[in-house]
Amino acid sequence: MSNSPFLAALAERVILFDGAMGTTIQRYNLCTSDFGGAQYEGCNELLCVTRPDVIAHIHSTYLDAGADVIETNSFGSSAIVLAEYGIADRSYELSRAAAELARSAADRYCTAERRRFVAGSMGPGTKLPSLGHIEFDEAEEAFYVQARGLIDGGADLLCIETCQDPLQVKAALAGAERAIDEWRASTPIDWRAHAVPIIVSVTIETTGTMLMGTDIAAALTTFEPYRSIVAFGMNCATGPQEMEEHVRYLAQSSPKPVFVMPNAGLPENIGGRAHYHLMPDELLRWMQRYVEEFSVRIIGGCCGTTHEHIRVLASWLNEYNARADVHQREQLRQRRVEFAPSVSSLYASVPLHIDNPPVLVGERCNANGSKQFRQLLLTNHYDAMVEMAKEQIREGAHILDVCVAYVGRDECRDMEEVIRRFRTMVTIPLMFDSTEVAVLETALKLYGGRAIINSINFEDGTRKADAILQLAKRFGAAVIALSIDEEGQAYTTEKKIAIAQRIRNHAVEFHGLREEDLIFDPLTFPLGSGQEDLRRSAIATLEAIRHIKEHMPRAATILGISNCSFGLSPGIRHILNSVFLHYAVEAGLDLAIVHASKIVPLYTIDAHGRELCRQLIFNERQWEEVEE
Repeated sequence: MSNSPFLAALAERVILFDGAMGTTIQRYNLCTSDFGGAQYEGCNELLCVTRPDVIAHIHSTYLDAGADVIETNSFGSSAIVLAEYGIADRSYELSRAAAELARSAADRYCTAERRRFVAGSMGPGTKLPSLGHIEFDEAEEAFYVQARGLIDGGADLLCIETCQDPLQVKAALAGAERAIDEWRASTPIDWRAHAVPIIVSVTIETTGTMLMGTDIAAALTTFEPYRSIVAFGMNCATGPQEMEEHVRYLAQSSPKPVFVMPNAGLPENIGGRAHYHLMPDELLRWMQRYVEEFSVRIIGGCCGTTHEHIRVLASWLNEYNARADVHQREQLRQRRVEFAPSVSSLYASVPLHIDNPPVLVGERCNANGSKQFRQLLLTNHYDAMVEMAKEQIREGAHILDVCVAYVGRDECRDMEEVIRRFRTMVTIPLMFDSTEVAVLETALKLYGGRAIINSINFEDGTRKADAILQLAKRFGAAVIALSIDEEGQAYTTEKKIAIAQRIRNHAVEFHGLREEDLIFDPLTFPLGSGQEDLRRSAIATLEAIRHIKEHMPRAATILGISNCSFGLSPGIRHILNSVFLHYAVEAGLDLAIVHASKIVPLYTIDAHGRELCRQLIFNERQWEEVEE
């Protein structure tokens, strides 16, 4: 998107969006006939065709005031909202009309020295997919049609705003990205240089979270991987004062430019209508602070803001943007950003590396590894499965591995039943564990957080891995990569490293993922089996971890720790797992799939037991097999 005129402007200066559309429309005191009839009253998007003069006038007042960007009157032009008025089939028409009105107004104010931009406004709709109000595919299709109308009507960028549910944002992104791809494939290059950037803006309520309970850190973690998003921030719900701590967090943590569009303070209900009391000079003081101290790059106004609010911001920005250092400030901020690759639940974020590693991945919600979980699955006892998940959280798990694969059952249906419950009732991030692409897609379409996909390998070449990597890219997921290729599992250090490097190059260079989206599992094997060819397997695994961390530093590493003790008695397994985990962490291990309560501190294991385990791990055993 380097040729995008909008991104070029964003690199040079602080960008000013316009003010409120909905509350400004209310000031025109329109009547039923203006909307085309009583059944359509309140459907502001219809005004683009019934009273285009009103919408055009609002755009012009903001452009006169000095806005760089005007938003289309299309906040509710998706079929999701229009269906409530019985006009869902008019989504494309109204979206395009909204963009054409804004485009016409913006073009009248464009000069050779300063371009004015149109942002296609895409509101959240009226249904929360994380609560099952609407399915992902239906939401994606609605947002696709809306986005295509906005693009065809002349929008320079899309603004997915006032977001209340992360899963709704994912559906909107999927629809918008599809619309952009189709437009690029079928349309000659125009003034947009074949690029339509996307801004995502969430709404943080006075409670401190999004409506679904998502905090700002979880929201950033969820959307940071999407390359199509060029700026991330907040709008609506509160005034600038209530946004302060969230803006501070984004300024310190977001690798993307920060977007802030507050309301004109908290509303007061007077005579059944919301009134906003924050004056233009008060908004200016807050925005000056956010821009000058926090290096916020895009500002504007949401509910209750008027052209007067925008005028005072524009007057100040004319002077501020003339400073010689303004074009460098975003680069300087990003150099100071402290963002660690992470995953998230609907509620909170968990980094993939912690100062006291490893990140613990609970292994018990796995039908292949847990007899208890398998029995609950076979009896469809889903509430008890949720309790198993919560028990692992109490035991110290940071992430949960979820696998419902069992012969003779419908894995897609089982995954859907489990994730529909886990997504709102389990507070830590999830790892979706399946060999079936359709099962992984089912889970990802249900999950609002940033998940981990477990896993890919090159056992059958790249075909299946390609399908899974495409899912990871589409849903912003992290991916575990196993050291397996067409020749089978890798046992030697050299083979483990070679496969990891091959997968890394394929994922990054062919699919456009980042190194930090990958979690490498160099595999560990049973150490107590007596097999001669496995005597050095632990050493090879530890050496591979060291190499991966040295040569692919942005990637993470993971092991299924309990594999090393497979076949041994439970008591010995706990000790060997704990000792092996200690040496794996020393080698650089980031995450461990374990039964958290069965890992014991090294100091609690007697010295003789620790030494025997160490000898087994490093192939220093002092006995020989005797032939009979």
